[in-house]
Amino acid sequence: MRWIRSRRRTTVQVGGQSRENGLRALRVAAAGIGTTPDESTTCAELARAVVRLAGGSAAVMHRVGRSVSGYDSITGDAGALPDARWAAAVAQDAATPAADGRAEPWTEYPAHGGARPAICLPLTSGELQYGVLVCARDGPPFTRFEVELLALLAERAASHIRQAREYDRVSSTAADLQRALLAEPGRPHPNLDVAVRYLPAGTRTLVGGDWCETVRLHFGRTLLVVGDVMGHGLEAAVDMNAYRSSLRYIASADLPPHRVLRQMDDVASGEADRRPATCLIARVDPARGQLTVASAGHLPAALITRGGRTSLLPAPVGPPLGTGFGGYESTTYRIDPDQTLVLFTDGLVEHRGEDIDSSLQRLAEIRFAVGAGVHEILETIVSRLDVKNAEDDVAVMAARPRLRHGAHIPLEGSPEMGW
Repeated sequence: MRWIRSRRRTTVQVGGQSRENGLRALRVAAAGIGTTPDESTTCAELARAVVRLAGGSAAVMHRVGRSVSGYDSITGDAGALPDARWAAAVAQDAATPAADGRAEPWTEYPAHGGARPAICLPLTSGELQYGVLVCARDGPPFTRFEVELLALLAERAASHIRQAREYDRVSSTAADLQRALLAEPGRPHPNLDVAVRYLPAGTRTLVGGDWCETVRLHFGRTLLVVGDVMGHGLEAAVDMNAYRSSLRYIASADLPPHRVLRQMDDVASGEADRRPATCLIARVDPARGQLTVASAGHLPAALITRGGRTSLLPAPVGPPLGTGFGGYESTTYRIDPDQTLVLFTDGLVEHRGEDIDSSLQRLAEIRFAVGAGVHEILETIVSRLDVKNAEDDVAVMAARPRLRHGAHIPLEGSPEMGW
């Protein structure tokens, strides 16, 4: 493949426009390229800008390493574009400098057999080449001035493609790290059925600071925990992992929920860079039918009866973890084997501009099928609250005591309850 040096006389017309108007059109066209950190969108914006500026048809071929794609982001008549094999060969050879060092940064399609005038411009940023822009049209060949303008658009697009690929690389690395940090919750006791769902907000695949955890305690009890670290992204995920680690260590001492929160707050407030987090802890004791709840700035849990009705379980709300203020309290409820406890982060119910009481009321108004299992309950919640379109990440956990054969649950107020 040989780079062809254009020897045409420079004109002052660009598709019928004066040079001044052409430069003005260039500025407008360039402003519409690179509006998002997405390579495909940038290439589509480039092709549209080229057609608006010079007419005809345009397309992009992507290059990753030595691999070159077919025509993509086609704008205009695809049949007007030159043989894709020619453009692919140009893309393969674009990184090879011309022998005389004087070649222009474009290649003209050989004019034979009545072929339409066409040019191929590499999408190069620095020393890296990301593909080629191919343009073709009926009528007169592209003038040197036109090609210079299109080359500037290609250069701008290449810069944005470089940023898009770097963004994808960093995002992929962050996602891998976050998935490693977001371990599955521990296993509860066999006397508790538990289901957990985590849904990132919108179309994001990156996890943030929302998390759920279960910790097995002595005498068949299980600690259920849901938390929400301030912010999103890798930093929030790292802090989330730190909170989970401290929870597991502190919970091993079998402390009441409010004392677990107090110690977690002490640990977090001692680290200057640790982000604050809300947290709700529920200790479930199926043998006693007992549920003990403590909150660090978190929304209340919900309790669903076997008949499918929902009520909220208010608990004294202390400050978020990491503030160092302490002041947590526990409150106790009864929970039966036919009842389901639901813990969740605020993304499940909150809507921008809506009062939180109204948001919680939507959850309380949901009616569930009689005898629905924990997984079915979560599916109903996700569907009825349209969680897939939530404005924030969502972590939600459902748990139901399982009455094992031969087990005895003491009656409320009996000496066995220990209240």
